[in-house]
Amino acid sequence: MAVARVYANPDDLTAYTGQPAPADATRLLTRASQMLDSQVLRACWYVADPTTGMPTDSLVLAAFRDAACAQVEWWQELGDSTGAAGVGWGGVKIGSVDLSRSVTSVSGSDSPARQIAPQVWDALQAPDLTPDRFRLGAVTQA
Repeated sequence: MAVARVYANPDDLTAYTGQPAPADATRLLTRASQMLDSQVLRACWYVADPTTGMPTDSLVLAAFRDAACAQVEWWQELGDSTGAAGVGWGGVKIGSVDLSRSVTSVSGSDSPARQIAPQVWDALQAPDLTPDRFRLGAVTQA
């Protein structure tokens, strides 16, 4: 089984957000890295260390770090990192407030927590990530 790549640590998250990292920062950063790997980075070109799979270019590694931190920050703003908040209820009424959601939304896959944070795209499209370092959405065969 391959070792999961984790692109940031709690200190990186603190530096990125300017706020103390939450108690479960390591878990969140691991999940964010896994999500980025499966939804974004698997379709990108960059030079990786054959042993660890981590980017060898320091600018690419820094962009991945910032992307993982941006995803965790997004989850912190949403108050949901799993998509669970997007599951379940069809309608709720409390006083004059009436909220509704399709009852077919049972998986949470359409939840904002399962979306890629806008700042992730900013990190991965930085001007210094030139095509010789990183290509977003480029799938190649060796």
